[in-house]
Amino acid sequence: MGEVVQEMRRRGGVATWSELKTSLTRDQLDEALTSGRLNRIRRNLYVLADIREVRRVAIAAGGVASHLTAAQHWGWKVKDPPARPCITLARGSRTPVGDLELHWQDLTPAEIAGHVTRRVPTVIACARAYDEAAALCVADSALREGQVTREQLLASARRSPRTGRARAISVVQLADGRAANPFESVLRWLCASVVGLHAVPQSEVDGVGRVDLFDARLGIVIEAESFEFHGSLDAFRRDVRRYTECARRGLVVVRFTWQEVMYQPDYVRATLADVVRQRSRLVSA
Repeated sequence: MGEVVQEMRRRGGVATWSELKTSLTRDQLDEALTSGRLNRIRRNLYVLADIREVRRVAIAAGGVASHLTAAQHWGWKVKDPPARPCITLARGSRTPVGDLELHWQDLTPAEIAGHVTRRVPTVIACARAYDEAAALCVADSALREGQVTREQLLASARRSPRTGRARAISVVQLADGRAANPFESVLRWLCASVVGLHAVPQSEVDGVGRVDLFDARLGIVIEAESFEFHGSLDAFRRDVRRYTECARRGLVVVRFTWQEVMYQPDYVRATLADVVRQRSRLVSA
């Protein structure tokens, strides 16, 4: 059972069977569903939360499911699945009993659908409440889904309450639906903190193909490396060819694992900063 939970967390708490079957068996999936550790929120989409139960708790408390719980309701991947149900209550409401992540805000009926915050309010709530990396994963997921636009998010962020408004605007401005998953979102967030680095997600490099992040001026390719894509001889050969083609074009390739990006951000930043300094000197020369 631990393998299922670990794999789901690595995938942002939401995944399809097509994603899971590369590392889990169907029996493991069925066992997790039967035990309640995993739930199906719609056809072929699984989540590490019982959204229906959270909605019941929210209704009983007089509030609505919100923040990361609402993000999972919409089928979005997140950096870290919520440890507790996220519920928003009207200001002045009595604090409910239970292990809950509580927020207070007076929401309008237009911001709620079925006792869950709608898409745009969910993104802005996360951007105001959480650190930028976690919030960016939600915003990227929302844009990747294609049901909301950056313009809608920016307008909502600018109308949001003063507390957290500047962070919400910053997150939305950085958000990019081209990021494939939270792994790439967090890696791009780390890149954005490195002076002189301008990494564009999912870029096409002539003769190489699509790369996770690319700074064309400095010639830096940055890859978020997942083990699942390198588990066969053919995948190994494709990677060798890709990195050889990068070398032929004078590009430097920097590769990071999921564990490094999620748990060793200082190492990732320091590595990128060193590479940027070296490439900047080369470009200047």
